[in-house]
Amino acid sequence: MSSVQTKLNKPTALSVWRFPQFSWRFWPVFRRNLLDWRKVVVPSLVGHTAEPLVWLVAFGYGIGALVGQVPLANDQGVIVQVPYILFLASGSICMSAMNTSSFEALYSAFTRRHVQKTWDGIMNAPIGLDDIVTAEMLWASYKAQFAVSVLMLVMLALGICSGPHMLVAWVALMAVGITFSSMALVFSALAKSYDFFTYYFSLFLTPMMFLSGVFFPRTQLPGIAQTISDFLPLTNAVELVRPMLMGQWPVHPVQHVLVLALWAALSFWLALALLRKRFMA
Repeated sequence: MSSVQTKLNKPTALSVWRFPQFSWRFWPVFRRNLLDWRKVVVPSLVGHTAEPLVWLVAFGYGIGALVGQVPLANDQGVIVQVPYILFLASGSICMSAMNTSSFEALYSAFTRRHVQKTWDGIMNAPIGLDDIVTAEMLWASYKAQFAVSVLMLVMLALGICSGPHMLVAWVALMAVGITFSSMALVFSALAKSYDFFTYYFSLFLTPMMFLSGVFFPRTQLPGIAQTISDFLPLTNAVELVRPMLMGQWPVHPVQHVLVLALWAALSFWLALALLRKRFMA
């Protein structure tokens, strides 16, 4: 019996819902993905940053010229007028973190697991499934962080925002990437083909973009829609990051961090359980 078969058969007596086993053995898997990505870093960077930059320029300067300024409550609860391009940029950077980490955890992770059978080869080494899933989650969030870093540099160059609060926002965006990469791994674990990912983008990510205050204030939404959006991860990401890109502090930072952490923890646990079950089948 091969070492892969031994690893997959040995845990069958244990519940797939057991607590994740974290270790530093994820690092070789993460490094492997990094070395592989270096071959296509330029087209990958263009692919993940071109779209949000187009959104920013086209909508920020185009629609922004028509809209002008957007009323928004500051950290003292006072309504202030915010330039639309700043409003859009602070939401678009969260959307970019969401899309980049989701794309990597869906398509790339599925390719390595199902198409290329890379995971099977890795598990011939003293590396378990928990280590691989952890590495995939962190790798997807790393790519998201790389993309948002480029966007932040563009925002600085255009004079959209500046100040030390941006450094804290940069750290907060790491949590956003971890959250959405964990969520995307759930759908990656369920998928049997690439077509399955259409459900995730069409039924979850796209509606969430319009409910989370990326393009317009959530106060424009009906009451029930605002209530629903309060619990969405993208809403809490925007509410956490946007004030800092405006040079302020978020009103309820602990609440937003806890919501993101809850989504991330539950999603990662579910994804790991689904993948354990799939590899045991």
